[in-house]
Formats: sequence, structure tokens, C-alpha cells
Amino acid sequence: MDFKLNKEQEAIQKAAEEFAKGEFDKDMALEFERGHTFPKDIWKKAAELGFVGIHFPEQYGGQDYGIFENTLVVEAFCKQDSSFGIALSLSDFASEIILRCGNDEQREKYLIPIATGKSLSSGGFTEPDHGSDITAMDTNAVKDGNDYVINGVKTFITNGTNSDFVMVLCQTDPDVTPSYRGQSVIIVEKDIPGYTSSDVGDKMGIKMTATGELSFNNVKVPASNLVGQENRGFYHVLEFFDESRIEIAAQALGIAQGAFDRALAYVKERSQFGKKIAQFQVTQHKLADMATKIETARLIVYKAAWNFDQGKIDPKLTSIAKMYAARTAVEVSDEAIQMLGGYGYMLEYEVERFYRDAKIMEIYEGTREIQKNTIASSLLGKF
Repeated sequence: MDFKLNKEQEAIQKAAEEFAKGEFDKDMALEFERGHTFPKDIWKKAAELGFVGIHFPEQYGGQDYGIFENTLVVEAFCKQDSSFGIALSLSDFASEIILRCGNDEQREKYLIPIATGKSLSSGGFTEPDHGSDITAMDTNAVKDGNDYVINGVKTFITNGTNSDFVMVLCQTDPDVTPSYRGQSVIIVEKDIPGYTSSDVGDKMGIKMTATGELSFNNVKVPASNLVGQENRGFYHVLEFFDESRIEIAAQALGIAQGAFDRALAYVKERSQFGKKIAQFQVTQHKLADMATKIETARLIVYKAAWNFDQGKIDPKLTSIAKMYAARTAVEVSDEAIQMLGGYGYMLEYEVERFYRDAKIMEIYEGTREIQKNTIASSLLGKF
């Protein structure tokens, strides 16, 4: 075991931190958040420097690094600013399905624009009546000659209103039992007739990231838009979750570290009852607890990312990383607000936004209850 980054990874981490410090302006963050605006210019700069799609092969616009290096970038971005970090790291959302399961033509057509800051991607999995249960799909795709005709609704879709294309999980075989064995992933591009998107409404956090509801009314797309194998879409999406949950865990890790750093700096400077807040034992114990949780989360997240890059796909470990890092982000940012007192509740001190952004970590890409199901299933096997 070697518990340190190599020189190349250290350089990537440093470059990501310097970019975030230089571009993620605090006042600008508040402006973007109030306007529910995606930071396009900063996203394009990040793509130009190779931070977006860093884990894509070079032939598809990436840097040919692994999930571990992507984890370092996401952590660094979210540590500096939770909202900017989440928005940028989700700009390529679900594109890994094309990367891992698509054909060369699809990879060239869709991945290069993502990595170069010309396209945003999206994944349409969640439905109004099913939520976390993707084994059931009301959205269906019927074969019509050389086309698929898609009907249905997806909700709570990341980048739903501003993505250039969405990978839609559809029921393509309505007769198979269990039904998830008849699902497929199909690419739908924006502006195609019958496809509409609308904002789901104001959210508690991640306000720079669009969350939409998608409607498909006799949407006709060519059969060549099928990603991977027909009727294997459920399994393609599960494989994607094994990867994407590591990225969400990295977001949570960065948020926890960012909130901790701000709380630590504050208690070193703020005085109460004649001495610095950091001199009180109760404060020191809080800091110790926060630091312990963050370091534990980092070890788990890094291990999950490293394993993935070694070809050791472990849904149990991925779920542990996502669940634990997400809980750590919520608890640490909550404690950071408490340590700042009234100032922690104010927008300009940032930790309240870290807290609001942290909560979604326990919900999207599978709630913590879903993660527990995955962990327990792995432990019990065929029991």
C-alpha cells in the first residue's frame, strides 16, 4: 500500500485548486445562485484546461486519466466552492454510459464536444411515479422500422433544461419478466420534435445546476441512437452508477473539507469571553470529530476510485463511499454553521451554502437507503 499521490496526481490536484481559487469568485457565486444560472464561461475555461472529461481517452477529447484523477479535480473544485464545483463536475453527467457502452461513432460524436466545453449531457432515469426504483419504467420506446418512438416523462433530471442530449432509460420490451430485463438506453438530442423540458422549480441547493422534467411525446429517433445492447439498459445504468457514485462521493468530500476549512479559519480569529474560540475545549473536540470524519471519508473515496481504475468494480465499496462521504458533508457543514453562530447563517460566510448543497449528496444518484440496500445485498449474497 502507498498512501500518497504520485507527482503527476499532485500536479493535477494543485492545478485544479489553483484554477478554482482563481475562477470561483464568492460574489459571483451568489449572483449565479440567485439567478439559477449555469456558469458557462468558467465551464468552458475548465474544459479548455482539460478538467472536464479528464477521464476520457485522448482520442475523444480527454486527458486519458482515470476516475482517481477525476476524483481529485472534483474534490478540489467543491472544496473551493460547492456550487461551482458541483455544476462543473456534473457538466458531463451520464456521458460515461457512452464512454463505457457506446460505439466508436457515438463516442466521437458526443464525448469530444463534452470534453471541449461545447456540449452538456444528461441522463434520464428517474420517473415521477417510481423515484429510486429504476426497475420499473413507464417511459417506453417502440421500434418503428429503423427508428424508436419514445413516450413518457422523466423528472429530477440533472442538466435537464440545458443539456444538448439526454440518455433516456426506456422500456423496449414490455412483455419480459422481470421488466428491467427489457430496458434500453437511447440518446435523444435537444430540439427534436416532441421532446420538451421544463424546470422542476426552486431548490434548496445546487442552484447553478439545472434540474428538469422531460417529456417525450412520440419522439422519433434513429435506432443508431441505442447505446450498448437493446434490453440491457438497466445493467448499463447500474454500471454507470458504480462510477458516478464515486464522483458524487468526491463532491461530498470536497464540500466537507471546504466547510471545515472555513470553520477552522473562523475559530482561530474570532474571540468570545476573552479568548479565541479555538482555545475552548468544546471547539477543539468539534474540530477533532470533523477532521476524523473527513479523513475517513477520503480514505474510502480514494480507495473506491483506485479500485475502479484497477478494474475492481465493487458496488458495495462504491455505495459505502457515497453514503459515508455524503453524511460527512452534511454533518461537517452543519457543525461549521454552528461554530460560526449567527454569521454561519449569513450568505456571505459561505458555509450555509455548503450545507444546502451538501444535502443533495444523500439523495441523488441513489438515496442513502438505496446505498444501504446495495451494501446489504453484497454482504448477504443469495441469502
